[in-house]
Amino acid sequence: MEPGRARETIDTFEVAAPYRHWTLRLEPPLAWVEMHVDPHAGLHPGYELKLNSYDLGVDLELAAIVQRLRFEHPEVAVVVLASAHERVFCAGANIPMLARASHAWKVNFCKFTNETRCAIEDATRHSGQVYVAACNGTTAGGGYELALACEEIYLQDDGHSAVSLPEVPLLGVLPGTGGLTRLVEKRKVRRDRADVFCTTAEGVRGAKAQAWGLVDAVFPRSTFASRVRARALELASRRPAQATPAGVRLPPLAVEVTSTCRRYRDVTLTWDDARRTGELVVRGPSLADVERLARDEPPDPAAWALRAFRELDDALLHLRMNHPTIGVVTIETHGDPDVVLAHDRALLALRDRPFHREVRLHMARVLRRLDHTSRSCFALVRPGSAFAGCLLELALACDRIYALDDEPAARLGVGACNHGALPMAHGASRLATRLHGVPDALAGERLLTATEAEAAGLVTECLDPLDWDDHVRIAIEERASLSPDALAGLEQNLRLHGPETIASRVFTRLSAWQNWIFARPNATGPDGALTHFGRPQRPRYDWERA
Repeated sequence: MEPGRARETIDTFEVAAPYRHWTLRLEPPLAWVEMHVDPHAGLHPGYELKLNSYDLGVDLELAAIVQRLRFEHPEVAVVVLASAHERVFCAGANIPMLARASHAWKVNFCKFTNETRCAIEDATRHSGQVYVAACNGTTAGGGYELALACEEIYLQDDGHSAVSLPEVPLLGVLPGTGGLTRLVEKRKVRRDRADVFCTTAEGVRGAKAQAWGLVDAVFPRSTFASRVRARALELASRRPAQATPAGVRLPPLAVEVTSTCRRYRDVTLTWDDARRTGELVVRGPSLADVERLARDEPPDPAAWALRAFRELDDALLHLRMNHPTIGVVTIETHGDPDVVLAHDRALLALRDRPFHREVRLHMARVLRRLDHTSRSCFALVRPGSAFAGCLLELALACDRIYALDDEPAARLGVGACNHGALPMAHGASRLATRLHGVPDALAGERLLTATEAEAAGLVTECLDPLDWDDHVRIAIEERASLSPDALAGLEQNLRLHGPETIASRVFTRLSAWQNWIFARPNATGPDGALTHFGRPQRPRYDWERA
């Protein structure tokens, strides 16, 4: 069964320990995350995960570890990514898996792995958990891209261990999860050296790798483990002294599944494969949720913001990986916008508390996942909607917002969470991005009716009850009838305008490069480099530069 068609095998994207491919060893203030990929435990049958090569299942476990370290083990200051193999750190993405996967699966696999690497960088930047890579052997392709997500990279100096990005000479593709971008923009490797490095299949070793800026230090094999530990402890000592809060264990998500629906406590996802449409509904917080925050009770893993956004994250990933033909998703919210705004004020009042900071950072990561979805998203605002504050972000992430002008009037609320607390990948708020050129037009906190929101530029169209059903139906049907390739390019160009960061460049380039190159015969055709990898045949290229 091909990965792109095996939708029934991925029931949830929340992975719990024990892990099949990783070992998590805690030695506060250090955590050791060792890769020991089980070659016979691929997510789908038909390929072996040799030499610590990975598929989506391996990366799902890593994403879970990164998430759980932030919430459950705040005492950890430095996370060492290492390998349990003698001479291999990580050989990167599993090539037989990629070669037989559908085009959509290839691209979505690259997207998820990059989101995991962004989460590693986010933990280093915002959570005081610095990631370092201890590369004790071959560190190739996606393995080096994993190391590039770390703050520092250490390479074993033994005449054998090397770092490489061999995709161009071996596979006819590009480093798929931000490798080139991080190489030149994060590590500041010179363009000419990066050119040589990325077209040399065997990679770069030892002192030369350090001199070129590809790694931060090289240690002899005899002292590699002790030198890595000493450096990790040195980095940990730089963390400001503070009382270490207790960790909070994340409970498994509860979800009721039918043939057309996933129903969580606060989120419901339904889909219609025949019409190629989906519906996502999110329930807002209650007054009791706000009161619990205001009382500043001990951290609660069942708090609405954490629970609802974990559910939303799982629903978005389920839609992405298991329903590739769904083209248009409508997003609705239920609740009281006043309560949502009160919830946001209470949450941000606790912004300096480690648990509540992590909750907000998690909300921001989930919203960025929505920003980068390859689905057209329309927000539907009606009386009883709760598009305010953090839930207004859902609408602002959409391509269009339709509002029903009816009684009682639907209201949209702008509040504290809309002014930079939940930033997009390029660092700007969704509100400022929506109102590009007039970013302060809706400063502060306010509630607007549907017609006021339309006048302020928040709503695409405000419709009366007579026109609502037909107008929305036609808009959805028209959108679903358009080329998904053209729409993906259109949406990615329109969603992230304004400033750029490494993360935003990675995602825009990923959308353009991988969607194009993975569809070209030089990579994936019958005689392409990816198709013939590991076989005696040489690839045959179309030599035209298009």
